[in-house]
Amino acid sequence: MRKVLVFILLSVIIASISCRRKLEFSDNPSKNIDLSTDTISFDTVFTSIGSSTRVLMIYNNNSDNLKINSIRLEKGNHSPYSVNVDGQAGYNFSDMEIYGKDSLYVFIKVTINPNDEDNPFFVQDRLIFNTNGNEKVVHLTAYGQNAHYIIGRKGIFPDANGHYTNYYVAITDSVNNDVHWTAEKPYVIYNVALIDSDGTLTIEPGTHVYFHGGASLWAWSEGQLIVNGTAENPVVFQGDRLEEYYKDQPGQWDRIWLMEAREGHGHSINHAIIRNGFIGLQIQRMLKDNLAATYINNTIIENHTGMGIYANCYSIGMSNFVVNNCGNYCIALTGGGEYLLSHGTIANYWTGSTRKAPALFFNNLYQDPTDGNTYAIPFNCAINNSIVYGNQENEFGTGFYQGTDTIYTFRNSLIRTQRPHSNTNLYESCVFNKSPKFKNTEQFNFHIKENSEAIGIGNPAYAVGDLQYDLDGVDRGDSPDAGAYQYVPDTEK
Repeated sequence: MRKVLVFILLSVIIASISCRRKLEFSDNPSKNIDLSTDTISFDTVFTSIGSSTRVLMIYNNNSDNLKINSIRLEKGNHSPYSVNVDGQAGYNFSDMEIYGKDSLYVFIKVTINPNDEDNPFFVQDRLIFNTNGNEKVVHLTAYGQNAHYIIGRKGIFPDANGHYTNYYVAITDSVNNDVHWTAEKPYVIYNVALIDSDGTLTIEPGTHVYFHGGASLWAWSEGQLIVNGTAENPVVFQGDRLEEYYKDQPGQWDRIWLMEAREGHGHSINHAIIRNGFIGLQIQRMLKDNLAATYINNTIIENHTGMGIYANCYSIGMSNFVVNNCGNYCIALTGGGEYLLSHGTIANYWTGSTRKAPALFFNNLYQDPTDGNTYAIPFNCAINNSIVYGNQENEFGTGFYQGTDTIYTFRNSLIRTQRPHSNTNLYESCVFNKSPKFKNTEQFNFHIKENSEAIGIGNPAYAVGDLQYDLDGVDRGDSPDAGAYQYVPDTEK
């Protein structure tokens, strides 16, 4: 009986196969495909680095099945573009089947080979479709640019905990310990770029430094970083994906990490933009005493998944700065130290995840990496003519351990906090929980509007010298506003 059932089943299957109609594809010239676009454009792509992938859709809006007779890159295997059609990679495809009312995906990338040009250049090709004698064309365009590639190699460089950091490259060494990066071509960092002990990296005005995913710039103990941007030509640090999608994507790279400086060779950062990483600046005493302060002036640090500035047991002076939109603290001054912050805008409107940390945080606990013990270190901080605000009710917090000197003072500043603030030794001539009326926090525009509570609350005594002018170069006059920007009527910013 079982053999009979098996025979009947096989007979039915064979009969159904023999009766199945052969798929038919229309060759009628009136039947054609539709494409989702006729142009695919890529923003600036660094030579030798592939772009992100663009997607093109092929639609068969007919009831009939169609065969696309050919899909080809006009420049063939000499094209800078690469194409994948329905899971197949190549430069030329034939007889691609697309059923009625169905669609196919086409994925397109571009890789631009190095050449001798320093300025951006233009590469293009055409992706040509032929279906039933009908030709359709998608124009492919991309801008490319050469760069200096700083590519970390495998090494055996121990960190403070005795672990080894792989994939670093030493920018400076005993032979070449004074290195200058210029704006001639951008710099693209892979893995870890290291400023070694006794070395100095100076970055000149207008230089762009791009980090590949997870990369960082690290000044080792007694190394030195000098960033010499100008108002007209700031130095920019960001990820190496320049397509529009990545413009405001945080977490694209790791951090700029500055360890203790040697005497007379402190780090300095002037007119810089540091955006879209994990930590903008990590400034930290680790192996020995720090013998020189770090100065950060006229600088914007924004949109980091971790912190904008993480300082630990250091001496830092900051002026005319904006630190905004971070997944944790915008600024954390920890492990004790000495800090002077003037005309700063610290603003956290992070929406990328749940944020519980305040925009600004202080503590005096220092964990020594050499012995593993935790110590309370004296802490001294003055914040003048500044704004500390965000989308939480409390944007200022502390974590002090008693038994050591702890001094902080806000003067002529606007602060959002639920902490008690009647102590005039801590808060002198400050405004609390009043809106600074920023222009557009979603677009990282922290200029203030005409009805801002920050207008006119600054003390002229803290707006002298270089601070007579704001981050845009506007004269603050005799009535300075709190924050990095002076209010200017009818400004377009």
